[in-house]
Amino acid sequence: MREILHIQGGQCGNQIGSKFWEVICDEHGVDPTGRYQGDGSSDLQLERINVYYNEASGGRYVPRAVLMDLEPGTMDSIRSGRYGQIFRPDNFVFGQSGAGNNWAKGHYTEGAELIDSVLDVVRKEAENCDCLQGSSVLVQLQSSTSNISEKSNAKVCHSLGGGTGSGMGTLLISKIREEYPDRMMLTFSVFPSPKVSDTVVEPYNATLSVHQLVENADECMVLDNEALYDICFRTLKLSTPSCKYSYI
Repeated sequence: MREILHIQGGQCGNQIGSKFWEVICDEHGVDPTGRYQGDGSSDLQLERINVYYNEASGGRYVPRAVLMDLEPGTMDSIRSGRYGQIFRPDNFVFGQSGAGNNWAKGHYTEGAELIDSVLDVVRKEAENCDCLQGSSVLVQLQSSTSNISEKSNAKVCHSLGGGTGSGMGTLLISKIREEYPDRMMLTFSVFPSPKVSDTVVEPYNATLSVHQLVENADECMVLDNEALYDICFRTLKLSTPSCKYSYI
């Protein structure tokens, strides 16, 4: 069985990831406590469940996910949410200061101080896989000194507008590329738009991030915020789109 390691970073990446895991849990019949509650009518629910989950003691299924941020707010929201208790507590890695929508803080200062802790969790999850196939940034992993198979990969989910997703997200990608040089790397990156911008420095953050993605990512799945909002307004007829509809 080929496993996928999901890495989510920053407020946007973690909000996307939170909704992603709700969908995956529903598809595999896993309830918010991590227990399988499927009706057994579909063999695929259990046959493929190890792609995204580790089976823990007591028959619980734990998402193979790494959650990172430079401030605790988003992490607290996830942990207090409906599926918050399903994640492994040690896989929440966060700081206290935040990046302040500053790419350099995420990449060179606050993010650089936290990156080793994130990489330790990534290595631990990767070493627990028999045949790691992927990681949400989406990154593929392989090292000649590890027990990861040749077909391993990983995936990362982040935005390019804020400081953590752009600065620390691209730092993580470069570190994984350095440690696992012969594995494919795929990112799911939310690009900012002037029409739905939260801050004036988003274009700078995105520009600095794109350079890093060109250097270190094999594939980049571009999620266009403006296009997603247009879908919400014109197709879904929503007057006030939220994260429930955006990004997903």
